Amino acid sequence: MLGSKDDTPELTRVVKARLLPADAIGIEADERERVALAARFGVVSVDHLTAQIELEQCKKGVRAKGRLSAQVTQSCAVSGEAFAVTIEEAIALRFIEEGSASLTPSAEDAIDFELTAEDCDEIEYPGESFDLGEAVAQTLGLAIDPYAEGPGADTARAKAGIVEEGAADGPLAAGLAALKKT
Repeated sequence: MLGSKDDTPELTRVVKARLLPADAIGIEADERERVALAARFGVVSVDHLTAQIELEQCKKGVRAKGRLSAQVTQSCAVSGEAFAVTIEEAIALRFIEEGSASLTPSAEDAIDFELTAEDCDEIEYPGESFDLGEAVAQTLGLAIDPYAEGPGADTARAKAGIVEEGAADGPLAAGLAALKKT
């Protein structure tokens, strides 16, 4: 899921899994990182991106909990006009050593395989470190609505003669109403 040409993550913050910091980790993307992330996620710009994350050792790896805050400018899916979007997203992940994923059932368990909430956001890492920055970037990417509509969407629809489903006005609705009367 890396977006740059050389497959280097745009937002890198490597953490050693066995030497976790005692305090929360603050991540703030600089201008170069924000420009690269905007290109990766297909938005006009990432104007601000920060995250505060607490890490703790757990039985199956390292648990990361915190919050991401971002301001992005993206194009309206209807009008194409740029508009600002504020993103506030909870982060709840678990980093596990490569090969220890709990999501691989045995052949006999495959039929009755069931995910728990704790299994859903596991990220495997090779070696002794994981990239917390890339996890924040992926969280941002998932939080961006690719079909977001800006404030000019309704005006653009009206100019194009497009009405939303269930709307009782517009050329199609008028034509159907005329047919009903006959």
